[in-house]
Amino acid sequence: MTLLELDNVNAYYDKSHVLQNVSLKVEAGQVVALLGRNGSGRSTTCKTVMGLVPARTGTIRFKGKEITNKSPFSLAQMGIAFVPEDRRIFPNLTVGENLRLASLAGRKGAWTEKRIYDYFEVLGERRDKPAKLSGGEQQMLAIARALVANPEIILLDEPMEGLAPLIARSVEEVVRNIRSEGNTILLVEQNAQVAMSLSDTGYVLSNGRVVGSGTIAELRADETMMHRYLAV
Repeated sequence: MTLLELDNVNAYYDKSHVLQNVSLKVEAGQVVALLGRNGSGRSTTCKTVMGLVPARTGTIRFKGKEITNKSPFSLAQMGIAFVPEDRRIFPNLTVGENLRLASLAGRKGAWTEKRIYDYFEVLGERRDKPAKLSGGEQQMLAIARALVANPEIILLDEPMEGLAPLIARSVEEVVRNIRSEGNTILLVEQNAQVAMSLSDTGYVLSNGRVVGSGTIAELRADETMMHRYLAV
């Protein structure tokens, strides 16, 4: 089943044409990587899906229903969660309050606050304390906040960005565990090798355009593509 589909989506920052006829699909249960160098349009794709950057033309569908330019709150209610690159944690609220606030916009399901604390022990230890956390702990909370909304798909934007290597590996393992439970993820990650190790299929973007797509095995086999657009 196709959960998320973009069809010839175009988006702009002022007069800058940042997404150019972007088309892609995310099937239920898949992890799909958006690959490319900085400035290629990967994060903007997630923000356009979430209604944070307006799509000027083209269509975005979720489970076959058009959602183009709907509000982030309505999309969260429908089952789409977004973990932004800058995490957007509320530091003056407790860890528990951050989670409960996220759950209000989401849906009931297996991811309860209790399960979150079982899964992320460090968050359980800090549940009643202000969310003034280290970078790695902030990322754990950002992911947990998405999960507690019980989404059908998670848009995960640069989860390892700015983290020390050891902490980045811990976050990578969290994503790997979430994937193993069958969660659907659209993943943006600057480290192409890590992104591909976590994903089933991928789309390569360059200057706002999709320049390649396929299974991870197919993309790895295309040495010209890997070197030209991913520098690996």
